[in-house]
Amino acid sequence: MVDPETLPYRPCVGVALFNAVGQVFIGERRGGSEHSHVTRAWQMPQGGIDPGEEPFAAAKRELHEETSVASVELIAEAPDWFVYDLPPELLGVAWKGRYRGQRQKWFAFRFLGRESEIDVLSPPDGHKPEFASWRWEALERLPDLVVPFKRPVYEQVVAAFRDVGAG
Repeated sequence: MVDPETLPYRPCVGVALFNAVGQVFIGERRGGSEHSHVTRAWQMPQGGIDPGEEPFAAAKRELHEETSVASVELIAEAPDWFVYDLPPELLGVAWKGRYRGQRQKWFAFRFLGRESEIDVLSPPDGHKPEFASWRWEALERLPDLVVPFKRPVYEQVVAAFRDVGAG
């Protein structure tokens, strides 16, 4: 049994990618210990911050690695860091047991490209695909589509970006 109090949070970024009509990119996860055997395997692009990397640069890198998207502009940054804890059954399993959860900085980007730019099955630079499929979705619906332990963070993301998507 792992004591979560002894583990740090994984520094991470998340991206809400808005299209021209205010919908958000959401991808269906291919798997991973934190998404095995769940029906709500959808999420927005997110990933770890490399040592020495700034959160904004990490957000653009993670977005590109997971979606192939590079044609974006920043429209907002969440004012705070959002934190979630892993459920007990994933402690000591997810991320090789090194973290108790994630501490995430979220960014909202406007997608400026064409949908043909989005490629989740063949990401650039030999990266392993994170998503099996993707779609555009209303921001407000996202908390109901993610794994339950991420729902509070997604509710905070919705509150932070509720008024920035359209336009």
